[in-house]
Amino acid sequence: MRLTKYGHACVRVEKDSRAIVIDPGVMTPEPEALAGVEAVLITHEHVDHFEAERLYAAVAADAELAVYTCSGVARRLEGIRDRVRVVADGDVLTVAGFEVVGVGEKHHLSHPDAEPVDNVGFLLDGEVFHPGDALPLVDVPTLLVPGQAPWLTVPDLIGYLREMGPRRAYAIHDGLLNEWGLKVLDSVLASEAGPLDADIRRLLPGESVEL
Repeated sequence: MRLTKYGHACVRVEKDSRAIVIDPGVMTPEPEALAGVEAVLITHEHVDHFEAERLYAAVAADAELAVYTCSGVARRLEGIRDRVRVVADGDVLTVAGFEVVGVGEKHHLSHPDAEPVDNVGFLLDGEVFHPGDALPLVDVPTLLVPGQAPWLTVPDLIGYLREMGPRRAYAIHDGLLNEWGLKVLDSVLASEAGPLDADIRRLLPGESVEL
């Protein structure tokens, strides 16, 4: 399995010459993220993870492309609803040769006056977990961990890594950080890698790892 990070919170995952992409939102500028994928998985409706116009264009260009997402996003894709599959917590399905399990139901609390939107994480082949904007507990070797967000503190990040205890954790959700913020994030991740005896770090946009 080959995993490549793009933009802010987007990853492309490839296996046996087949590919899917998760969360190519407006902060994912790389067109190659969607090139040749069989499916697009969207965790939730916030624009850094979801860009409706891009999905409409991708579906129009590929008659076989399908979108897998939560109910909240599906309601915003009525124009292509025949190509959208709703994924709920606990659902197990096969997508482009991957076993995909839906995990979770709601976004992490981000504002005291706003109800959290729908959010479903995606567990791929029991190997890789993309949680979207939430921190559910899953037994998984490779965690795509949110690195920074308005709803996330450093203690949250560290606590999540320690509870999950993955063998590998690659930071996503880092597109709002300037160079100094990225240095802080890198330092936090490095401080946890040793005690957890794990490969914990930030992937650069376009960087790939083999799993």
